[in-house]
This record gives sequence, structure tokens and C-alpha cells, in this order.
Amino acid sequence: MSSENREKVDFLIHAKWIIPVVPRNLQLEDHSVAVCGRKIVEICPTSEAKVRFHSDQEVELGEHIVIPGLINAHGHAPMTLFRGIADDIPLKQWLEEKIWPLEGEFVDEKFVRQGAELAIAEMIRSGTSCFADMYFFPDEVAKAALDAKIRVQLASPVLDFPTIWAQDADEYIAKATQLHDDYRNHDLIRTAFGPHAPYTVSDQPLQKLYTLAEELDLQIHMHVHETAQEVEDAVSADGRRPLQRLADLGMISPRLICVHATELLESEMKLLADNGAHVIHCPESNMKLASGFCDVDKLAAYGVNTGLGTDGCASNNDLDMISEIRSAALLGKAVAQDASAVPASQALEMATINNARALGMDDEIGSLEIGKQADIAAINIKAINNIPLYNPVSQLVYSSQSSQVSHLWCGGHLLLEQGELTTIDMTLLRSKCQAWQNKIAMQSTM
Repeated sequence: MSSENREKVDFLIHAKWIIPVVPRNLQLEDHSVAVCGRKIVEICPTSEAKVRFHSDQEVELGEHIVIPGLINAHGHAPMTLFRGIADDIPLKQWLEEKIWPLEGEFVDEKFVRQGAELAIAEMIRSGTSCFADMYFFPDEVAKAALDAKIRVQLASPVLDFPTIWAQDADEYIAKATQLHDDYRNHDLIRTAFGPHAPYTVSDQPLQKLYTLAEELDLQIHMHVHETAQEVEDAVSADGRRPLQRLADLGMISPRLICVHATELLESEMKLLADNGAHVIHCPESNMKLASGFCDVDKLAAYGVNTGLGTDGCASNNDLDMISEIRSAALLGKAVAQDASAVPASQALEMATINNARALGMDDEIGSLEIGKQADIAAINIKAINNIPLYNPVSQLVYSSQSSQVSHLWCGGHLLLEQGELTTIDMTLLRSKCQAWQNKIAMQSTM
């Protein structure tokens, strides 16, 4: 059939394997994805695609697995500039003696912008097309994301005490609301409220931001039950566990994203499930800080939507979602003491469609479906660690490495081509980061 009789699309991806994630457990061999504008218009056998469509850009990925762009549902992107500076110490000491003093000394608009640029480069390189971020100066993270053409949900921080970003809870909330107004209905930028944790935000501001979240239709992204100490301190203070306090404030709802959730009673899992709240698991950060284990298998049994995030580079120390998927699967088995717990397909869902649901974006991203945004990642499976291949999902989760990510599209825009960044100048970025390393290292040794 001549090109005149075929439907014109912007580009075609021809792949050995396509894992759309939705429907569950579907593995498509020798299939193609057709993209027009920012969206997927068809997924069909390659033999059919070459008859029905024509494009000036056809990407042949004959030795690849194609999946939805990964979603990193929790992190603190600018903290990449603190990578490795506070390792191998307990969480309380890590925060109070290392991280908070460093933030007080160095964090400003320039730090945030350049730290976010570094984080975004790393995330793109490892197949992430959307991330959720909670940090100061979120407007600077937004600018970095727009320059790189990556998708982000910005959870503006809210605390009771002053920082370089705001003086009190009212100012934090006002700035978060302004950020929402600035990016209302933007293609790549979404906003949320980011109250840091129950122990750093009092009742009145929590009630205020929940009311605003209802009015503005925003998610609430919060560290909840991160450690046993947090829970013990809350019970000592007013006799209630943190989740019970949030429930008493009326905050347990589909808007609530509980990050970490390493200390949950089964009654609390049921509470989250009954009210449609979400959990974001950060296995590598939790292991490194010895802050507890999230029981993913039990959460799934109760029906709690559970996603996945890396946390920040000061505690992980990378933003590699492929590594995080593997860690989630392996740790889930160890915690459940059951080798069938958190199978490969579930771990992949956590990093894609489950995260999209938690962020309130599952109508647009998280799976490869007709009408959804063309957020697409490709992993080269030619490497020796992928030979032989019997099950592409298992191979992706248990064998593949982020260095094998070859291509990444976000909304149809190519961010990574043959492993090379297309929207970020790595030479310039390295120079900026080296300057920060020299500055922070000098101060840390004084």
C-alpha cells in the first residue's frame, strides 16, 4: 500500500516486546506503538502497523522491551547535590546533625535549580518520565522540569517552623496555592500539597490545606509512619498514632499519599483501603536508614494502592527506578517470608500504573493505552545479563539495569536517544555540579 493510502502519524515504535501494564500480565511480541501529537493512537502487530501507518520517523527496537515511562512517586530532587555526604548514620542523626544544617547553609534558588537538573538527568537516563517532588523552591524545580521536558507533580512543602522557603504554615500554604495558580492546567506541571509529616505540622494548618485540596482538587503528599520512633513519640504526646490523628482530622481519603508507611497495623491498612488512600514505598531509602519495612504484600491483600519512589539522593543514594523495582520485589518477599509475594508484574505496576493512580494521573499516564500520553521507555535486552529470555517482565525486573535504557519519550517528545540525553547539556551540568561539590566539601570539613 502506498504512503498516500496509509494514515500519517508522527512516529512509530517497532519493538520485540511491548508490556503495556494495562491490561495486567499482557506481553505483546513483535508489536508497534503509533504516536500522533502527544498521544498513543494505536498499539498493534508490527506487520499490521507497517500496512496501516506511515511516518517520517520509524524507530526500530527489535531487541528491546518497551514499557510505560516509569514514575518516581516520591523524592527530593535538589538533594542530589548532597549525594553521599551523610551516609551510614541513623535517621534522626542524619536529619538533625547533617541534612538540616547543610540545607540551612546551602539551599537557595540556585541550589534547587541545579540539583533538580542533576536529578532529572539521572531519572531520564534510567527511564523515568514523571516524578513527584517535595522540596523548597518548587518553582525552580518546575523550571528545570520544563527545560528538560519531563513531567512532574510538585508537592510544595508545609511545616510549622521557618525555613528559607517560608516563615510559618500560612506562608507555606499561600506559596503552594500560588504555585498551583501559576501552573493550572499545564501539560507537564501538576501541583500538590506536601505537609512534611504529622510531627512537623499541627492540626490547624492540616485542616486548612485539606479544605484547599478539596477546593482545588489536589493530592496531599506526606511522610507518614516512617519509623517506629515517630509512632511512639506521637502516642506519648497525645495518645494517638499519627494515622489516627489524621483520621480524626478527616484527612484519610483518595487525596492522601502516605510515604514510607513502614509501621502499619492491619487495622490501619484497612483504614487506608476503606478510604482509598495511597502508600508510596521507598525500599532502598528505608533499608539504608534502617527505618523499617513496608509490608507491600499485606497492603495489596487489603486493596491499598501501593506505589514506589526512590526518596532523595541524600538517603538512597540514586534515583534509579529499575533498581527500586527489583528491591521492592525482593524485599517484599523477605518481609512476607513468601517467595510468591510481590511478583515481577506487581513490582512493575507499582512503578507505573499504581504511581499514576496515587498522583491522580492514571487517566493520562502509567500504562500504554490508546488515548494516553506517549510516555514510553525502551530497554535494550541484547546485553549478556538478559540471555536467555523466557519471560520479558521477569527479565526486566530481576535482570535488567538502568544502563540498558536506550530511549525515553514524555508526551511524545524524545528525551533520551540511544542512551544520550537530548534536552540536557551534560558537559555544562557536570561543571555546575563540580562547583557545588567543591563548595559543600570545603564547608563540611571546616
